[in-house]
Amino acid sequence: MKANIPTLYQWAGGEEALQNLFRTFYAKVLEDDLIGPVFRQMSADHPRHVADFVGEVFGGPQKYTGADKGSHAVMIAHHIGKMLDEPKRKRWMQLLLDTAEEIGLPADPEFRSALVGYLEWGSRIAVLNSQGTENPVADNEPMPRWGWGVPGGPYQTKR
Repeated sequence: MKANIPTLYQWAGGEEALQNLFRTFYAKVLEDDLIGPVFRQMSADHPRHVADFVGEVFGGPQKYTGADKGSHAVMIAHHIGKMLDEPKRKRWMQLLLDTAEEIGLPADPEFRSALVGYLEWGSRIAVLNSQGTENPVADNEPMPRWGWGVPGGPYQTKR
């Protein structure tokens, strides 16, 4: 019999922790000289939407695809034409990881490895997609699912 393994969402601290992470992070982003200009026009709801998206990817409730009526294609669409580059991606990563430390997200190696793995994957996809003018992701493609390093990549089926 399998042990009851918590999701990354649960391990991170659930909705409250992820909302705090992205609210704190995007406040820092707006103050940053390199990436702040990219986000100057973001809506006040942007941190909540991103927290809902990441929460769902990490095994939490379907708040992004449910209440927000979002999808993976919708998230990708927000990056189209933004012309992101590697220095901006690296700054985004560093600010987010610094914020995770600051607010006290779990620091155990397994969780941090999964968190960094997802952020690296997602931020690199964002840079690639930001160079184009059309969304490469169809509306019916599944949301990515990220777990504890299990094989299957980001498009794992729910178990």
